[in-house]
Amino acid sequence: MRKQINRVVISGGGTGGHIFPAIAIANEIKKRNPQVSILFVGAQGKMEMERVPQAGYEITGLPIVGFQRKLSFSNFLLPFKLLKSLLKARSVLKKNDPELVVGVGGYASGPTLKMAQLLGIPTVIQEQNSFPGKTNILLSKKAKLICTAYSGLEQFFSLSKIRLTGNPVREELSPSSLTRVEALKVFDLEASRQTILVIGGSLGARTLNEALSGSIEAISKSNIQVIWQCGKGYYQALLNANLDLPKHIKLLPFISRMDAAYTAADVVISRAGALSVSELCLIGKATILVPSPNVAEDHQTKNAMALVANEAALMVKDRDAVKSLVQTIFDLLNDKEQVNKLSENIKKLAKPNATKEIIDACETIINNDEE
Repeated sequence: MRKQINRVVISGGGTGGHIFPAIAIANEIKKRNPQVSILFVGAQGKMEMERVPQAGYEITGLPIVGFQRKLSFSNFLLPFKLLKSLLKARSVLKKNDPELVVGVGGYASGPTLKMAQLLGIPTVIQEQNSFPGKTNILLSKKAKLICTAYSGLEQFFSLSKIRLTGNPVREELSPSSLTRVEALKVFDLEASRQTILVIGGSLGARTLNEALSGSIEAISKSNIQVIWQCGKGYYQALLNANLDLPKHIKLLPFISRMDAAYTAADVVISRAGALSVSELCLIGKATILVPSPNVAEDHQTKNAMALVANEAALMVKDRDAVKSLVQTIFDLLNDKEQVNKLSENIKKLAKPNATKEIIDACETIINNDEE
């Protein structure tokens, strides 16, 4: 008989790429176990402290911060913040007594999982990338399970612990009942124009914004319309730049109706974060990836290359994007055969049941520990 899950801690965050999978995992646990107590542990001042309560879950924050690559005073404070975070994580775990702790990546995930392991609480790592970070590699030694989105990670993790599940994606991105025309109306766009969707992640991407803003005239003269998520941090500066945007270029700080945005798009331009790649596989649209070079172990390039190797996406390097991205978009839209091929191949890589498979595995751990 399957044991009910009563208390779970989910830790991680920093970007939508960590937060949305965490919420998807929580929703599936709660769907199966309505009485469950779920606590999130995030990093103080990061977006999870806002987004998780909006999703209906309680969250507590750790004072942990990331290491800055450039010389920064905050790096000298990092050991003290880490120690303080470990102690607070211990206090939170002792108080809530979870049966399981799930780490989805992000600053808070490390201290929480480390302390859970020291306390003998079963831990699960949800590794989203094709090239894991050092923290997850270290934590994997005592983790019960590592749920991965890519194959071939046995060089980093114990093969017996790996479950190839894929990445959880937002429930609202499940096959949409919206038609293309209805989706375009959400953004007040025309059905007669080809539509590109530009998404630089939940925080935006400077390179993508520069590439688009430098090509407004060329785009305006074409038959292309744009849904452009620039990120809240860049939105006001782009407005102040007086770009003279035509009505068929929609500049938005954040897109809340991603289901409509994906349905409306003919081609998607995106960074290559793990969640973005998983969502793109699920929605099955022709995609141009521009990996961010400013991430640990250059994992976005590795994520992108996993798709390129399967002829499931095109890639433009970050350093080339300002000069060549828009021309690459034009060329792709003029090649219908290539658009269709990319769309068909990326669909083959989708793992639509990722969230369910992760929770199935978590239940196995809890049931085995009870035996």
